[in-house]
Amino acid sequence: MAFNFVEALKWRGMLHDAMPGTEEHLLRGMQSAYVGIDPTADSLHIGHLVSVMMLRHFQLAGHKPYALVGGATGMIGDPSGKSSERNLLDEATLRHNQEALQEQLSRFLDFTSDAPNAAVLVNNYDWMKDFSFLDFIRDVGKHITVNYMMAKDSVKKRLSSDAKEGMSFTEFTYQLVQGYDFLHLYQKYDCTLQMGGSDQWGNITTGTELIRRIGGGKGFALTCPLITKADGTKFGKTEGGNVWLDANRTSPYKFYQYWLNTSDEDAEKYIKIFTFLTEEEIGKLVMEHRGAPHLRILQKRLAEEITVAVHSKADLENAVQASNILFGKSTSEDLKKLDEKTFLDVFEGVPQAEIAKPELENGLDMIAALAAKTGFLASNGEARRELKQNSISVNKEKVKENHTITADDLINGKFVVIQKGKRNYFILVAV
Repeated sequence: MAFNFVEALKWRGMLHDAMPGTEEHLLRGMQSAYVGIDPTADSLHIGHLVSVMMLRHFQLAGHKPYALVGGATGMIGDPSGKSSERNLLDEATLRHNQEALQEQLSRFLDFTSDAPNAAVLVNNYDWMKDFSFLDFIRDVGKHITVNYMMAKDSVKKRLSSDAKEGMSFTEFTYQLVQGYDFLHLYQKYDCTLQMGGSDQWGNITTGTELIRRIGGGKGFALTCPLITKADGTKFGKTEGGNVWLDANRTSPYKFYQYWLNTSDEDAEKYIKIFTFLTEEEIGKLVMEHRGAPHLRILQKRLAEEITVAVHSKADLENAVQASNILFGKSTSEDLKKLDEKTFLDVFEGVPQAEIAKPELENGLDMIAALAAKTGFLASNGEARRELKQNSISVNKEKVKENHTITADDLINGKFVVIQKGKRNYFILVAV
């Protein structure tokens, strides 16, 4: 083996629990393991990244990873960590989501080489769709008692919660379906390990029980901790919702900013989990950061590594340039390079005023742009004072009172950035 997978997870803070004998089993030679991924959207979000990183480390350690898209289980809904049932999806939507997810996973996992440990994507809908209800309860259901299923934490929590709707039979049987996935992969691909978040322990061990009772073999379980933030707020969420890997859902700029804004305590933890830097490299970065925390060395390196991994080097460079527009030195050329989505992300929350495009044909004078037409400043007198004091910029270039704004100033054919001093921004939107 290239390295000891379990040891690597330990120092990275990525190991929560493992069934006895798991480490020894993995040290015997190349083994196969899988992680289940919920296909309810056509993009992963950063909450999925921990298990994806586990699969990547598994492959780097010389083992064979399977990514299981839960097409069938996505039609049911996993009760683990949920307070209510999820929406069910049709087959066409699930297939579309699967293709999108594989494209994102391929940034981390080698699916295409002829190496013996090349990754494989499977969808449990493919083996569950022809399974009749009667066959399932006869061939699978009879091997697991209701007492065993009721003892699982995910079931107990839902049944003891205040949720009025309780728990449907559909969700109650989820652990049997997930357990059967493990049995199927064990029998067809000799897959002996299932990995997932710590909230999946009950579902994973149901699979090892089916392998023992039906397959006559031994399966193993390994879980990672659920990622938390030091301040107690939910990891992977912003005011706008999930932080997605799809650039159309979360722009590379916003993605980069999410990691850049992590606390010192979280950055020390996340750089081990979400990058492939070595223990020695991370140790050096942590020492440098502690010596000069105001430089945010850890946050910058974390944001750089993960933005390149999920997006690209070019996207990282654009995100850094976009970040400098508000918080560093930048030019009108930097502004013009921004696409509309990134522009709107950078200037989110900045006061805006609309101006009719025909008004720009003859040029909009600066007093009107600052006060009369927009209300950015309280009065024409204040606008004149600020212009005389040389504190007004248009698209990052200082202007005087005699300057006029024309269509040539429009960024993306639509926006003009007006700035008072270093920190006060206003956006003109031509309509």
